[in-house]
Amino acid sequence: MSRLCELTGTRPKAGNKVSHSNIKTRTRWLPNVKNKKFMIPELNQTVTITVTTGAIRTIDKQGGITNAILKGKEAMMSERLLKLKRQIVKKRQTATKSPAAKTSAPKTPSAKTAK
Repeated sequence: MSRLCELTGTRPKAGNKVSHSNIKTRTRWLPNVKNKKFMIPELNQTVTITVTTGAIRTIDKQGGITNAILKGKEAMMSERLLKLKRQIVKKRQTATKSPAAKTSAPKTPSAKTAK
């Protein structure tokens, strides 16, 4: 499993561990990456995404995986998520153009305009 978050692009960081005697040893700090399944209601499918635990919290805060994908930075996302993002946007555009969405109640003058 690659140590890379598909949503945020978080990857391992490298640096030095410095001892009390100032001896420097190269080390890597790995992100806390998990495989998590998410349901995308617009596409009516479940996807498994490799995300960090911090990204899982962000997804919950933003109200679901769909909002997190749409609000996320494209430069950081994996190709798979970019493809999902395009599919979601396409589905939402076709849903707003459908004839069922165009029917609305007739406009009535409000109390402010009747004065």
